[in-house]
Amino acid sequence: MKKSTGSIDIEIGSRVRMRRISIGMSQEKLGDLLGLTFQQVQKYEKGTNRISVGRLVDIAKILGVDIHFFFDGVRSAKADAGFGEEESPPYISEMMSTPEGLQLIRTFTGIKNPKVRKSIVQLVAALAAQDD
Repeated sequence: MKKSTGSIDIEIGSRVRMRRISIGMSQEKLGDLLGLTFQQVQKYEKGTNRISVGRLVDIAKILGVDIHFFFDGVRSAKADAGFGEEESPPYISEMMSTPEGLQLIRTFTGIKNPKVRKSIVQLVAALAAQDD
């Protein structure tokens, strides 16, 4: 019987991808450092293949994050509704996994003036409203 991966595997893989992209590392480079092919890294990031705890520890060291980075806010599929934190909407992890989303977040958080940040949010909201 083949084991299947689940939503937690997809979430962990998405966080690996997000962190790898945010530091400008390629799948090939991460694979080399882990002794894997870039295709295996791809499978981890998509959640197709489950990442073992030992491998995740290695990935965390390479990507320069604490192991908790991959688990913060992750809820078990069996968690009772009403307990714990609300899940992030799927569009957040989708945006964070794109190069444009990461670039937007990096540059936006670099803006120190709150009025400028508010103006940018209003501009983006206005542009998004035009598409409706």
